[in-house]
Amino acid sequence: MLIYHRDTLTLNILLGALETKAGLVELAIGLFCVFVGWHVARYVYRRWFATHPGRFDLFLPYLLFRLVLPMSSQVLVILSTVVWVLLLGRSGIVLPIMSAMLFWFGAIRVLTAVVRQVLPQGKLERHSEHVLATTLWIGFISWAIGFDHFVLDWLDSVAFTVGKTRLSLLTMISTLLWVSVIMICSLWVSKLAEARVMKLQQVDLNLRIVITKLLRTVLVVVGVLVALPVLGVDLSVLSVFGGALGVGLGFGLQKIASNYVSGFIILLDRSIRVGDRLMVDNRVGYVSKLTSRYVVLKGLDGSEALVPNDTLISNTVLNQSYSDKAMWASLSIQVGYSTDLDVALGILAEAAKEHPRVMRTPGPGAYVTAFAESGINLDLGFWVADPENGFMGLKSDLYLAIWRRFKQEGIEIPFPQREVRILADGSQPDPSMVASALALQAAAAASREVRT
Repeated sequence: MLIYHRDTLTLNILLGALETKAGLVELAIGLFCVFVGWHVARYVYRRWFATHPGRFDLFLPYLLFRLVLPMSSQVLVILSTVVWVLLLGRSGIVLPIMSAMLFWFGAIRVLTAVVRQVLPQGKLERHSEHVLATTLWIGFISWAIGFDHFVLDWLDSVAFTVGKTRLSLLTMISTLLWVSVIMICSLWVSKLAEARVMKLQQVDLNLRIVITKLLRTVLVVVGVLVALPVLGVDLSVLSVFGGALGVGLGFGLQKIASNYVSGFIILLDRSIRVGDRLMVDNRVGYVSKLTSRYVVLKGLDGSEALVPNDTLISNTVLNQSYSDKAMWASLSIQVGYSTDLDVALGILAEAAKEHPRVMRTPGPGAYVTAFAESGINLDLGFWVADPENGFMGLKSDLYLAIWRRFKQEGIEIPFPQREVRILADGSQPDPSMVASALALQAAAAASREVRT
């Protein structure tokens, strides 16, 4: 007896076999095979996955790793069963049952790996994988011990009638199961196709996103159209559903439909791409993701704003990297009236040219912008090729370089000063005015001491 048959290997036969010495030997052999398979799985983990955890995110490596334990144990159990039955002439009971359990164990891991691939990464993914595995194991045990007939009969007995149609709990569960399986398969195929399409570097990124979104939509619709006839639902009911959907779009869902259509328009006209720097409602950020309903705008502080696609279509959007991501930046500095402006302007331009983030073509420029109250205003303008790295560190480096060069050249950076003059006209001065003048002189003297 090499293959497990539910009708011949019942639970009573298994319990009876475990009471014999031969049955316990079979159990020990099976457990030893599983133990060896577990060690093989641990070796594979240490050899290929411990130092490369990113391989768990790839579907095929993850699936093969999950199958190492059941497949290696299954091979050893089958070989042990062949030796036990054919060579030793014993009747196999425990080993065929363990072989069936290992086969189902591998099937469960394949199904959970597919679900893991379809669902987004996170706690929901791991939780759903464990729940699915537990449910499948309960189903297998129920089938193996013959408990499934009782469960199916009870589910079919719980029923109610809608018009001329009889709906039972078994029918509804079967419907949900088939729809879930077909939808999961559709999403899995679309995700695999999306991974392939996104690797086509010669195709524009926006076009790749459009293709993947259309492909996913088509596969989901096809999945629904396939699932309904399988469940015995007439497709003519979709005409009624289509009318209801049209009324819903006209009243409550028009904003959702607008965002969905706007998303495809943005992708097709290529007005916004992933990585563009946008200013939307006085918020500046980089586009990190394009979805069917919204655009993820990641700010310089790390926060992410979800901007509806309809907003980007109907309102004015400042795309600071539409044709070229290089950006113009400037910083202001003031020098005293006794400064040699040619030397100061040269220091500003040289400090910018020496910084690695400042573009050489077009090069930086230094300009005189105003003769202010306390000094002469100078501006340094330059182009930055990588604005996504921010400007605070860059400006700090430039200010420090200018400060050091100004100290070497003796160029003064002025600060506001006030002069108070008291003119005697022969009359007695007002005591309050004298006190105010003395206070101003004391403040000026204190500022000079601090500066010194």
